[in-house]
Amino acid sequence: MLELLPQPQKAPHIVVVGDLIVDHYIWGVSERLSPEAPVQVVEVQTESYRLGGGGNVADNLRALGAQVSLCGVVGADAPKEWLLNQLAQLEIEAQGVLVDPTRPTCKKSRVMISKQQVLRVDRESKAPISPTLEQTLLDIATALLEKADALVISDYQKGVVGAQLCQALIALANQAHKPVLCDPKGKDYSKYSHATLITPNKKEAQIATGLEIQDDARLQQALEHFKTQFHIAIPLITLSEAGMAFLDDKNLVKIPTIAKEVYDVSGAGDSVIAALAFCLALGFDLHQACAFANASAAVVVGKVGSAHATYAEVLEFWQRHYHQGQKILDRHTLSHILRASSPKRVVFTNGCFDLLHRGHVYYLQEAKKLGDILVVGLNSDTSVRALKGPTRPIQTQEDRAFILAGLECVDFVSIFEEHTPLELIQTLKPDILVKGSDYHNKEIVGSELIKEVVLIDFVQGNSSSSLIQKIQGFPCKTLSKQNF
Repeated sequence: MLELLPQPQKAPHIVVVGDLIVDHYIWGVSERLSPEAPVQVVEVQTESYRLGGGGNVADNLRALGAQVSLCGVVGADAPKEWLLNQLAQLEIEAQGVLVDPTRPTCKKSRVMISKQQVLRVDRESKAPISPTLEQTLLDIATALLEKADALVISDYQKGVVGAQLCQALIALANQAHKPVLCDPKGKDYSKYSHATLITPNKKEAQIATGLEIQDDARLQQALEHFKTQFHIAIPLITLSEAGMAFLDDKNLVKIPTIAKEVYDVSGAGDSVIAALAFCLALGFDLHQACAFANASAAVVVGKVGSAHATYAEVLEFWQRHYHQGQKILDRHTLSHILRASSPKRVVFTNGCFDLLHRGHVYYLQEAKKLGDILVVGLNSDTSVRALKGPTRPIQTQEDRAFILAGLECVDFVSIFEEHTPLELIQTLKPDILVKGSDYHNKEIVGSELIKEVVLIDFVQGNSSSSLIQKIQGFPCKTLSKQNF
């Protein structure tokens, strides 16, 4: 089966600095409206508490297998006691959690009916923390960062992550050559300047750039704005149900979501930045990290309330998703998946596959034996007509792709419109290119881009053209109902 990433060989140590929130859930049922106002009457059945904000990022990192040190500010109240007890139970280091008796611990109470949120009540202070507390936080984070592998700044605009503290932390991480990831808020992103990676959602990105992101051109413009104006090494924008997008060098890369069921998006952004930090701390490349984060978010939104995903859950989700017949992908999505599956050996072949026959199946089975993942580039209907004339193909590209995807030996199918698969090969960058033995001593498109080219013998007497001629030679007759 296609694996996303290998099992980590160590537990990365990650420092999280940011706003700490207690997520309070009130679970109930409602069967009537209030006689006092046109609102639902909720009969409370149970209540629960979960870590939110920077605490949720830390919890997500812990669930993935990281060692986590958390820094933030809480009040001297009951929610603080619950938060500290929870951190202790989860073995999240909390020496950087400071108490300020002049402010409340941030608490968000959500009323839930049948897995749906109907009301939220916030208790919080957005006032900046004192200079003394800020310096203490910086001192503790500085000491922790010396032995850490990455830093996450979780900014919910609750007063903890001021511009001065944020810039000081980013400078420390950069000096130590350790990735620093920021979950940003507000209009002014100068406080996040020189960060390794930022993860605003689409709405936040629009507020920060002043751009209405309605298409890929504006999306790329927003990402480039973050890169050039604030020197962000990896600008990334999460797109809710549309997945996420980032710049790979100067190219826009979009990663579609793979969530099947969405029950609650609360904390999904925390899961994304935690997964990205986890992967980058382990040294995985950007494509692998984004693939992992995308799958992690899909697991989390399938749960109710601020939740987390374990490493095993993410891998299981990835494998289950891509082994339910969803093999027919566009080239950009497929490129992303193949890069994330490295170091698997990718075998590529292409063709029209108009009428699938024994020769095709044998050829594809032999091709799969050459590597780990077999990708079939399929000529579109337009491409087939250009190659074989106006009477072809017999079957539509959708039907041909579906039949190919049904073969166990075929891992992925990608349809291309061009006359040759050159552009598809350039995008996918396979390790092995396979063609039929009739290409001996002939030019093979894309061979100069591939490490290895292999020619496979055909099964004699089998071709789509001969099948079509044979079918055309049969006499046609009208079938009555008695013939069935």
